[in-house]
Amino acid sequence: MAAEIKAQPLFVLVRPQMGENIGAAARAMYNFGLTDMAMVAPRDGWPNSRAVALASGAGRVLDGAQIHDHTADAVANCAFVFATTARSRDMTNPVFTPEAAMAKAAQIIATGQRVAVLFGPERAGLENDDVARANAIINVPVNPDFASLNLAQCVLLTAYEWRRQSETVAPETVHWAGQEPATLIEVEKLAQHYEQRLDEAGFFFPLHKAESMKLALRNMWSRLPLTSADVRTLHGMVRQLLRGRQG
Repeated sequence: MAAEIKAQPLFVLVRPQMGENIGAAARAMYNFGLTDMAMVAPRDGWPNSRAVALASGAGRVLDGAQIHDHTADAVANCAFVFATTARSRDMTNPVFTPEAAMAKAAQIIATGQRVAVLFGPERAGLENDDVARANAIINVPVNPDFASLNLAQCVLLTAYEWRRQSETVAPETVHWAGQEPATLIEVEKLAQHYEQRLDEAGFFFPLHKAESMKLALRNMWSRLPLTSADVRTLHGMVRQLLRGRQG
């Protein structure tokens, strides 16, 4: 009987541009026992013969890959999301090395929760809107004069650290008071609810700052360790406030 596949992080390739890099990323994942891949809007469509050729024995990773149109859909069922980026951002997400990130991922996964890691497209990396949906950032300590990493290289580094950490990390003790952590889709719906109501109330002013204000708000929701009960409470709070105004 084949050994049971261990729980593992979901590696999400966001808008990957070259089939060769997708295949190399799949090969890097499988080198370290990872098979759970998703892609968001691959530039050249899917399936891709160049990706299959470069996977070189890791075709099962590509065969099982989930394809999504939007980043939010890819991580909807995850409780924690990391975003890999080499650039500094005007955000306040906690920043991890690959080693520390995968140690935390192993702790979260050991409690039965889903974790995803976002990898951006080869040319420009993740957009701010993608990063705003993440709970934390993975930043590789590379040469600041040449910080650009190939997609497959970044996947390889992260997969290697997962393999090292997942062998030894014990579950982190998290006191949720009997509640389940909120999934990313629950947090996404909460963010949309507040954004809509705040927009109606004229909160996003002046208009030229509206997008950056919305991005900062989404980033704030991602950082909060919310439970599903917290999300329901926050939905109810804003509904009640609106009823009070209408009364």
